Amino acid sequence: MTIEYREPSRQSAGPMSPDSSTVGFANASELEFARILDFYHIAWQYEPRAFAIEWDEAGKVTSSFTPDFYLPEHDLYIELTTLRQPLVTRKNRKVRRLRELYPEINLKVLYAADYRKLLEKFAGSGAWQEADERKTDESS
Repeated sequence: MTIEYREPSRQSAGPMSPDSSTVGFANASELEFARILDFYHIAWQYEPRAFAIEWDEAGKVTSSFTPDFYLPEHDLYIELTTLRQPLVTRKNRKVRRLRELYPEINLKVLYAADYRKLLEKFAGSGAWQEADERKTDESS
């Protein structure tokens, strides 16, 4: 069995991207998370690598897992899981399989409750308002 990964097929972004919305995020939660990373000057890449996790008898990849974000300065992959429970269960199976096959990969899964707490903390800090004010000042 050969372990493979695909090269990035989507645009990657870095810290302080001019506009994180130019990346083709799958949902609004990913865009919000990218904005938080940008605000804190944390370098990130969006879906830079897919990990093969299942193969058929001929060795062809039949299933893969692509974490949402990679934080290169922390060597950490982040998967946001803010979906319905049946989808979370399937994703958890993929995460377990990834960890079996790639034990050297650092992966953190943020579930809906974790993500809400992060957003509450970020919003409560006034960071959204400060970031929006700077954009307004820069465009004036």
